[in-house]
Amino acid sequence: TRVSPQAGPACRVAQSLAQYCVGANYAWATAEGLFLLRLLLATPARSHLPAFLLLGWGVPVLFVVPWVILRYLYENEGCWERNEKAAVWWLIRCPILAAVAVNFVVFVRIVRILVAKVRAQQVARGDTRLRLARSTLTLIPLLGVHEVIFALAGEGEGGGGLRLAR
Repeated sequence: TRVSPQAGPACRVAQSLAQYCVGANYAWATAEGLFLLRLLLATPARSHLPAFLLLGWGVPVLFVVPWVILRYLYENEGCWERNEKAAVWWLIRCPILAAVAVNFVVFVRIVRILVAKVRAQQVARGDTRLRLARSTLTLIPLLGVHEVIFALAGEGEGGGGLRLAR
C-alpha cells in the first residue's frame, strides 16, 4: 500500500499505538487472572495493585518500543501493516504468546481451586455443577483461554484450516 510522505508518520504512529493496545489487552488479561488467583488463594491482592498496574500498562512498552525502533530501522515501508521480516514480528508475538500461556496456566489453577471449593462444601443442591460450569465458561473469554487454540496460527494471508477458522 502506498502512503503519502505526509501521512506516513501519522499512520505509523497509529500502527504503533494499535500494537501497544493489543499488547496492553493481553497484559491486562494476565493481570486480571493473577488478581483473581490471588483472591481465591486468600492472599491480599490490593497490596499488589501497583504491580498489576505496571503489568497492564508498562509491560507492553517493553516490547512495542523495540518493535517501533526495529521497524523504523529495517522495515520502514508503507504504514507498517505488512510483516515482511519475521524476526521483527516475533518481537510483538512472543510476549503475546507468553501472556496466553500464563493465562492458560492461571485458568487451570483457578478451575482446580473452584472444583476443590465446590467439593469441600459437599452441598446437596444440584446447581453446584451448574455454578461451576458457569464460572468456568465466564473465565474462558476473561482470561483469553480460547486464544490457546489459535496462538500459533499466523495473521498473514494464505491458507491453512486453523488460520481460516480464526
